[in-house]
Order: sequence, then C-alpha cells, then structure tokens
Amino acid sequence: MRTFTSVTLSLAVIGHASALSFNIPSFQDAIQIPSFAQLKTLLTASTISSSSSPLLQLHKNLIEIPSITQEEQQVAQWLANYLLEQNLTVETQVVGDPANHRTNILAYPGKTRQTKILLTSHIDVVPPFIPYRESGGKIYGRGSSDAKGSVAAQTIALLELLQKKEVAEGDASLLFVVGEETTADGMLTVNELGLEWEAVIFGEPTEGKLSKGHKGIILFDIEVHGKAAHSGYPELGKNANHMLVESLSRLLSLELPQDEILGNSSINVGKFEGGVAGNVIPEKASAHVVVRVASSDHEDVWERIEEAVKADNPDIKVTRGTPFYGGQVLDVDVEGFDTIVCSYGTDVPNLHGNHKRYLYGPGSILVAHGDNEHVAKTDLIEAVAGYKKLVKEALNPTKRPPAIYRAPPVQDTESKGDL
Repeated sequence: MRTFTSVTLSLAVIGHASALSFNIPSFQDAIQIPSFAQLKTLLTASTISSSSSPLLQLHKNLIEIPSITQEEQQVAQWLANYLLEQNLTVETQVVGDPANHRTNILAYPGKTRQTKILLTSHIDVVPPFIPYRESGGKIYGRGSSDAKGSVAAQTIALLELLQKKEVAEGDASLLFVVGEETTADGMLTVNELGLEWEAVIFGEPTEGKLSKGHKGIILFDIEVHGKAAHSGYPELGKNANHMLVESLSRLLSLELPQDEILGNSSINVGKFEGGVAGNVIPEKASAHVVVRVASSDHEDVWERIEEAVKADNPDIKVTRGTPFYGGQVLDVDVEGFDTIVCSYGTDVPNLHGNHKRYLYGPGSILVAHGDNEHVAKTDLIEAVAGYKKLVKEALNPTKRPPAIYRAPPVQDTESKGDL
C-alpha cells in the first residue's frame, strides 16, 4: 500500500538535495489576497496585473513549468514548496516507479488530513508545451485552462477561506494529482490511502458552470491479421484492410445508448493503419477507436461493441484499454450556478467512495488541447468565488443528502489513450 510521505523528504529526493528547510510564516502573514469584490470593482480584464495578484501569479508560475504527463516532477516540487509557504501541511504520494519521482500532492491546514471536503484537480497537461503569454485580458499557454486554472483557483479559494476563518482545520483540503490526461494513475493511486470525504469538488474547464455530468469512455484497438499476396492474385491472400473496413462499418452502424442528461453516445475512429504498398494484399491492419458513452452501463455497451467488431471472425482481435467507465451523473444541488453537460472525461470516476461529486472550473474545454489554449483573467477570479461557494455550501449540514453515486469502474493495467 502506498502512503503519503513527508514532503521535506520527498523534495530532497526529487531535487537531489542533501537537505531542505522551510521558513514558514504564520498564515496571516503568508499572502494577502484581494477579495473577489475588490478585484471586480477596481480592475478590468485588461488591467489586472499578474504580479499584483496572488491568484494570477500562482497561475503564471504553474504554466511556466512544463508538466506533460509523465514529466510532472518539477511542477509538483514547485507547488509543494508553494503550499508549504502558505503554512499548509503538505504530503506527497509516489505514483508508479519511485525512480521516476512522480508524486501526488495532498495539502491541508493543521494536522487533520481527513477532511470533510476535498478540492482536487490535475497538474499534468497534454503535449506540446506552450509558453505563457498574456493578451487582451486572457492568459495563453499549455494548461492555462486544463487544468492549471483550476489548480490555482482552488488553492487561492481555500487560502482565502482560511484567512477569513470561514473554514477551519478538518473542513477542507487540496489534492493535486498526476497522470489524468492518460492512464489516471495518479487518482487511482489516491484510492490506496483509504481516505473518505463527504464531498469532492473536481476542477476542470466547465466555463464556470456546474456540470450535471459527463460521458463515459471506452477505448480499444482492433487488429486484423490476413495473408499477404500479389494484388493481381487476390484469391491467394486475405486482405486485412478489407476485413478492418467491414468491421468498422458494423461498428459505425451500431445503435448506441442515449441519455436524457448526457445526450448521445459517439464513436471516433481516431487512427487507421494497414498495408505496405498498393500492389500487395495487406497482411495486417489496425485501428484505434474511442467511444464516448452516454450510459452508466458501459459493460453492456462493451459487449455489443465486441460482438459487432468481431462478428465471429477469428482474424480480428479487439483489445480494450483504459480508462474504462460509464457516463457520470453529478451533483448540482448548489444554487447560483448555470449548468453544463460535458463530453470529455475526468478523474471523477477514478476516485472511489460514496461522496458528493461536483465538477466545476474556469476556462473552456473547446480550447483546452489546442495551440491557442487560454483562459480569461476574470474567469479565474470568478472561479475563486465559485469554489468558495461550493465549499461553504458542501459544509452546510442541510446540503448532505446521499450523494449521486456510481460504482467504481473496472480498470485495466494497460492504457491505450488519454481522456
């Protein structure tokens, strides 16, 4: 069982330092955070300075540190140091091979690591790295929206709540994980801790709206093995490309489930390969497919996919990858938020437990993985207020009916794609 270790020891390993020490100020002296109302009243989007705003400065620092999945070590080390400087107790958890120094970060006030509420997001990003820049009240750069905007806003929200004594030790904590964009190994490792929360607030770009849910995901590879031959004598071979095309045709004709909240399921044949030359009957062909599932019963959907793809053809092999989970219906019982339904995947189903599940954050998924990824400064500021509201409402005893909960997904050991 993996456990959290002292961040001082972990950072010494990561940085190859002989010793580390921290001069931690009192919380009241750590940072002075302007209120949401002050920022909205005194500053416009184009005049908010990153250097004068703890929120925007934190966001800037996070973006400037490259953290493509599997290479999150530097940003994790920097963020752990930052949280220590804010007088939070910080622990790290090794993910995967210890030699790779990839770590999750858990931070909380005082000595109580088991809190009622958890604010969580991911510190890894998709490739390639895109440097930080500002233009017209917007911040550009890889991770600016997905999901370092959420990381920064969640952090400042908790710090401001603590500073104003609106939450106390044992109320809320922060969890920032690695690996969300591919195998979800960071969040899956968190389950080994055995911690439980009454409510978990997941940070992802939801346009500042509270998500009613998001689709599930099934990804898989199709491999077809035929027999090579001269194209002038097709009867001597078995055309793998033809068999793959027929298989994909059956798949694309498959009727997939619809959901009142999540909408329609969808199929994307994202990669297709086969053959060596036009005058050679291809011996091998393959495709990589992602299905966005608008149903909680993903096992049933998978069985139908397998049946359609194979059609009792022993020359076709189907290999399912991870992540693998059904549609997620989330909690939206906090007033004052517009709502949205998301078609992308998150770490929501990868954190097991019977907790309330909220999905909220600044920025839009529509630019998240593109070369112009960005987020508006005002959206970051509003997200701080949004996270604070969610924390306070989740702590309200009247807001604690049984959570909407779906059984944890079955996870494979091998990954075949990202979220």
